[in-house]
Amino acid sequence: MPEGPEIRRMVDDIDRAVGNRDAESVFFAFDRFKRFESALAGRHITRVAARGKAVLIHFAGRGDDGPWCVYSHNQLYGKWYINAPDTAPQTNRQLRFAVFTHHRTARLYSASDIRLVRPDALDSVDYIARLGPDPLNENLNSADIAHRINASDFARRNLGGLLLDQRFIAGIGNYLRSEILFSAGIAPGKRPTDLDATQRRALAEAVVTLIWRAYQTKGVTNPFERAQRLKAEGKRFGARRHMVFGRAGQPCYVCDNEIVKTTVASRRLYYCPVCQQSDDGG
Repeated sequence: MPEGPEIRRMVDDIDRAVGNRDAESVFFAFDRFKRFESALAGRHITRVAARGKAVLIHFAGRGDDGPWCVYSHNQLYGKWYINAPDTAPQTNRQLRFAVFTHHRTARLYSASDIRLVRPDALDSVDYIARLGPDPLNENLNSADIAHRINASDFARRNLGGLLLDQRFIAGIGNYLRSEILFSAGIAPGKRPTDLDATQRRALAEAVVTLIWRAYQTKGVTNPFERAQRLKAEGKRFGARRHMVFGRAGQPCYVCDNEIVKTTVASRRLYYCPVCQQSDDGG
């Protein structure tokens, strides 16, 4: 499943294609939304945004009918395609939703979680209501994230699992989890309550830095200088992308010890047992 940075980049693409334009037509695959195809056709698309891993396409009001927002979540199989209006992608996926403008068309395939919501009622959508702070799509800094880390609701949960919980911090997925913990120098078995003030600041800063770096670099979490050096050495994209994720058995870039792969919350996690050594050695 794409993580927050990938969803935000996808939303940027959708916005460039159909944002701030009039919808010539709209398509819904589900019968419960069919009556809204004509209601949304001709309306101005005022905004395309992300909340966590959800995509929000806002339509202006018209006459006595106020604005609407089409909410969608890709889940495991959803995929957006951007094409010319008269050019459909070659795919065996099922089309679920589409917005056609004179300029471009944005089509969503395979996703089943699609809703039509008034913008001021978005918090009634269960997924959005449960989201934690979203560093990519809200005006947040490391102090805001540190406040979340200090929250009593999460104090005794293992960070290796907690970072995947979208109620804790939105937008973090599997590769970001490993990279954030490594960057902060914190073992995956640690809990927020185990961290001192310096470690909490380091974790908060790593969350903000890594999620924005991944967004700006199309998923690269290595520092720029290292990524450029590895590229100059002929390393392929996948081999120069991450600090620890996917690098089991390879030397740590910092201490030269082997990166270890483990499983936390039923998903693979990578860490350096030296750089991320906890006080109890775990």
